[in-house]
Amino acid sequence: MIQLLLIRHGHVEGISPKRFRGRADLALTERGHREARAVARRVATGWRPTAIYTSPLRRCIATAQAISEACDLPWQVLNELNDIDYGEWQFMSYQEAEATDPALYASWFATPHLVRFPKGESLQDLVARSADALRFILEHQPNETVIAVAHDSVNRALLLQLLDQPLSSYWRLAQDPCCINAIQLVDRRVRAGCINETSHLCSPESG
Repeated sequence: MIQLLLIRHGHVEGISPKRFRGRADLALTERGHREARAVARRVATGWRPTAIYTSPLRRCIATAQAISEACDLPWQVLNELNDIDYGEWQFMSYQEAEATDPALYASWFATPHLVRFPKGESLQDLVARSADALRFILEHQPNETVIAVAHDSVNRALLLQLLDQPLSSYWRLAQDPCCINAIQLVDRRVRAGCINETSHLCSPESG
């Protein structure tokens, strides 16, 4: 059995008010660092991970570093876990994007599987790339507990594949900062232990 813990990075600028963050290499906020320490404590007390993979962006590396210190385990960058490329929309506010192309903006929330961002990626691109990351992890960490620290979009793409859901279901899977998704793969069968688990963020230390 392999257990995959998909973890989203901690809070960053651009989550609220909302922006298309994508490849913008943002640092964790103070709140984000507290969330990273909280999820690190939760992982260290609940599992015995054997590998930590992370997106190359700073917000994920900082979250992975907190988990690394709590679990006494090194982390490794996996480029395929990088956030979706929003192209010309990168770091636009939602209001700016809607004003730029109202039809495309509306399509992103209604039919995300039919959208390609200007000079950026589509969901199909993201799914193919994240599938490569999943294959790498399964090939190199068989029968182990593995952590992947990534992004809202990447986690959704991976969960859609693991749970055998269509790309049109993209918005049905919430992914809050420093959430945990615990997925077990046993004899080619997938079992979801938890999705978007954030109870570890309710303590005063992580507030």
